[in-house]
Amino acid sequence: MRVAVLFSGGKDSTYALYWALKQGFDVKYLVSMHSESEESYMYHVPNIHLTELQARAIGIPLVKGFTKGEKEKEVEDLKNVLEGLKIDGVVAGALASTYQRERVEKVAKELGLEVFAPFWQADPEEYMREIIKAGFDVVVVGVSAYGLNEQWLGRKIDERAIQELKALNKKYKVHIAGEGGEFETFVRDAPFFRARIVFDEVEKIWDPYTSSGVLLIKAAHLEPKSDDYEDSGC
Repeated sequence: MRVAVLFSGGKDSTYALYWALKQGFDVKYLVSMHSESEESYMYHVPNIHLTELQARAIGIPLVKGFTKGEKEKEVEDLKNVLEGLKIDGVVAGALASTYQRERVEKVAKELGLEVFAPFWQADPEEYMREIIKAGFDVVVVGVSAYGLNEQWLGRKIDERAIQELKALNKKYKVHIAGEGGEFETFVRDAPFFRARIVFDEVEKIWDPYTSSGVLLIKAAHLEPKSDDYEDSGC
């Protein structure tokens, strides 16, 4: 099964990639959609430029797609990217967004591709713990929900963070896995990464009026995890 993984660099798409590799799929490409708009109905925006660095750490070619972020038109932009690839299926990290899943499935059907969403409707708390247990290094790079403050930017997702998210879910209905857009993440390391990503320069951008912000990663580099690592530059 030759597949492309819809890849944003966040925890969900990276964990879906991990699943595909464990299934023995032939992952030909990582596909990242870059939106000109700061807001997108379909795609992850914060630090999407670093998917290229992550792809080099993983060793799988990255295919970039570009969109203006216009509703529905951005779905066609994804179709234009996928139809040029020699693949049999698409893997997505969708958890609970029916909007996103339906549109990915529509594109796949039109192109004759199979869709895999391995963690669809997964229990959020259990899902987050599975990611930590698997050895993922995940940090929060965007927040946009009441109860999440500036201190969450750059914070690593660990057991303590999950416990706090549980409390915020009870008090403010914050989705524990951030599937409602409450927070965005970035994966610095995972079991299948050949090199870990190290942040060299970051900037917190916080808007107190909307209680939202992003951690902008201005510079980062790869740190080899073994002596035989060689950057393919893909």
